[in-house]
Amino acid sequence: MVLNELGSKINDVLASLSKAPVIDQKVLDSLLKDICAALLNSDVNIKLVYNLKENVKKTVDLDKLAAGANKKKIIQNAVFDELCNLVDPGKQAWQPKKKAFNVIMTVGLQGSGKTTSCTKLANYYHRRGWKTALVCADTFRAGAFDQLKQNATKAHIPYYGSYSEADPAQIAAEGVAKFKEKKFELVIVDTSGRHKQESALFDEMKQIHKEINPDNVIFVMDGTIGQAAEAQATAFKESVDVGSIILTKMDGHAKGGGAVSAIAATKSPIIFIGTGEHIHDIEKFSARSFVSKMLGMGDISGLVETVQSLKLDDNQDLMKNISQGIFTLKDMRDQFDMIMKMGPLNKIAGMIPGIPPEILSGLGEDDGSKQMKQFMCIFDSMTEKELYSDGKIFEKEPSRIERVAIGSGTSRALLMAMLDRHKMFGGFVKKMGANKGLLKNMAPGAAGMDPSSMSPSQMSRMQQQMSKMMNPQMMQAMKMMKQMMGGGMGGMQDMINQMMGGGRR
Repeated sequence: MVLNELGSKINDVLASLSKAPVIDQKVLDSLLKDICAALLNSDVNIKLVYNLKENVKKTVDLDKLAAGANKKKIIQNAVFDELCNLVDPGKQAWQPKKKAFNVIMTVGLQGSGKTTSCTKLANYYHRRGWKTALVCADTFRAGAFDQLKQNATKAHIPYYGSYSEADPAQIAAEGVAKFKEKKFELVIVDTSGRHKQESALFDEMKQIHKEINPDNVIFVMDGTIGQAAEAQATAFKESVDVGSIILTKMDGHAKGGGAVSAIAATKSPIIFIGTGEHIHDIEKFSARSFVSKMLGMGDISGLVETVQSLKLDDNQDLMKNISQGIFTLKDMRDQFDMIMKMGPLNKIAGMIPGIPPEILSGLGEDDGSKQMKQFMCIFDSMTEKELYSDGKIFEKEPSRIERVAIGSGTSRALLMAMLDRHKMFGGFVKKMGANKGLLKNMAPGAAGMDPSSMSPSQMSRMQQQMSKMMNPQMMQAMKMMKQMMGGGMGGMQDMINQMMGGGRR
């Protein structure tokens, strides 16, 4: 994720507090100096960095702290809060109203990912029961309408555009009017990408705004843009009233601090972040969750929302098994099926506290998706008796291994790797699925499990709970998964050989 490197550096600095025999002003000044250096190196505006430093100093007055106070915890909390303030302008984001007509206009630079973000946003609300539509008012970029049409068709979202009309303001007005007449609830208008030096395109943007009078203008910003972000964001803010921001390309490894500076320049709240190329790779933004994830502390509220969106309670057999600590091969197949719809494994794993960054970096998106598809072929080649088992049937009757491997067009090695992973997940489910386990508490309707209403103390308790579950055995299992995902078939075979004591099957 963008800013992961920054998060890792800040984590290392905060961890150094544990090594200090005495936490005094000298230690605090040295810590703040290192944190500021990390922020500046990530392209965060120098004024914002200075403000963060001064605010932490005001909060942490070592001379006034009571005797016995946990200085390390106080400093860590102060730094965390100020990092949150960097990405939170303290302004409530506009929210569309259900059973009303809402119009959103997107603006941004060329190549920022506006068209893709429009489809993701429309799909996000569509999946939650909204009647959504897309309008392509980009007549500047060749193929813009084709791209939007293709994306919208895949997502089953109605769309409007024109190959013949050259006036984007007219297209936008016609599209909005059409969907208003058909009683749509949310219409998202995609506009041309433009640069602050292109005055004609900025005039065009103002004309579109005047014609459709949107309820919200979203500035779609490339999270990797760097130091140019602030000047560009300011130019858009001065031309149209930018109400909120979507950060894109947040699955990359660029510095990303420029995005933080742009947020401060527009004083507009971030509402979503794009985390990949898939249509589901868009996450609702929360400053505390974002910083927590950046620092490797997980994202409990995001995990809760993701679990709830999977609608686990719709699968009564699965929920019954999990509540009893049972995990069959069919349960694993059902979970893979749902996870494939949600996006890459590293996105889900990144929400769980306690999983080291080096493990997450090995959960590659492409390798993981490809391998899960192969696993699905293996599941499809199993009999009902095998699917509803705990996998031990293959140990008792080895001939089944050869039959399933041939039937699925894969290999014995891949089947054995899948069974080992099932055993690993089964152990995890037993911990999570016990009567007091987390999955039961995360179920929709569970007391206090609405992500938007979870207090920081609730999130902290869940983080501690999940971190405890990340015991050395689980860490080893995650490392094994990393080896499977990144090592190819050779790495997988080597891992299987180690598990089997060095021999080949």
